[in-house]
Amino acid sequence: MRTQRRWFLLLGLLTALAALLVGCGEKTTFKKLTPPEAYQLIQQHKDDPNFVILDVRTPEEYRAGHIPGAQNLDFYAPDFQEKLSQLPKDKVYFIYCNSGNRSGQTFEMMKRMGFKEVYDLQGGIQAWYQGGYPITR
Repeated sequence: MRTQRRWFLLLGLLTALAALLVGCGEKTTFKKLTPPEAYQLIQQHKDDPNFVILDVRTPEEYRAGHIPGAQNLDFYAPDFQEKLSQLPKDKVYFIYCNSGNRSGQTFEMMKRMGFKEVYDLQGGIQAWYQGGYPITR
């Protein structure tokens, strides 16, 4: 009976320790944003060098009009996943495409690759345009 109590006590301590260690892990944030939420996020990070706006459309789509400050990384490029995996994982990323399909896939890739904080624009730049938010050419 005494041995059994020790095992329960040991099991309880190990469970508490495991919960504590999980709670101390690095925070990750992956969230889909509406255009108003996305605009607010961009404004909050206006002067933040660790904030990256990533347009995953083709270069032609990008040149036709993109969110100010966005960098282009073509989802259809043969080395897209390789280039994506080489980006710093600890920066804050806001990603978008035309309608949300390519950025949605990129969003899931970034989760698997160990990025820490990623936001995806719901409805893509089409929703951004419809909301009247700024673009640049």
